[in-house]
Amino acid sequence: ERTGVVSLKLAQELGLVGVVARSSGCDRDVRRDHPFGGYKSESVPVALRTQGDVMARAVVRWLETKNSLRLLFTLISNLPSGPLSEREGSPGKNLAVVSMVEGWRGEIVHVAATDSEGELRVYKVVDPSFHNWFGLAMVLRGNEISDFPLCNKSFNLSYAGHDL
Repeated sequence: ERTGVVSLKLAQELGLVGVVARSSGCDRDVRRDHPFGGYKSESVPVALRTQGDVMARAVVRWLETKNSLRLLFTLISNLPSGPLSEREGSPGKNLAVVSMVEGWRGEIVHVAATDSEGELRVYKVVDPSFHNWFGLAMVLRGNEISDFPLCNKSFNLSYAGHDL
């Protein structure tokens, strides 16, 4: 408690996402804010804390695990009948698509664009860790060096962007 604190103001200014943001009081979650699929019919409770410290991040993770399991069992019990997948047609010409998914670290954003022939021109992915690395650097200021491992693991950032 009271170690590695990220204030709500700092979380908003830095554009932090996921557990790190919600442990500071940022009430944002892609599943609720931009619902798709099963999320349109099932509400997703957003686990929030306002302390913004290591303990708050641990509590938010614990609450999100409980909420996710509850949601999973609800969605599984209400699966519709029909095919599990369908083949999509060819991509359109001169289109841009943005996809946002709430991963376990926070929002993962995919952007794709096609050219005038319908071929993929650009594909970009932004991992949630991309947004949160600077937050970790900021919370380490003024803390003891021995607090680094605790703060680092409470942010649980990806070094290689493997959430991509």
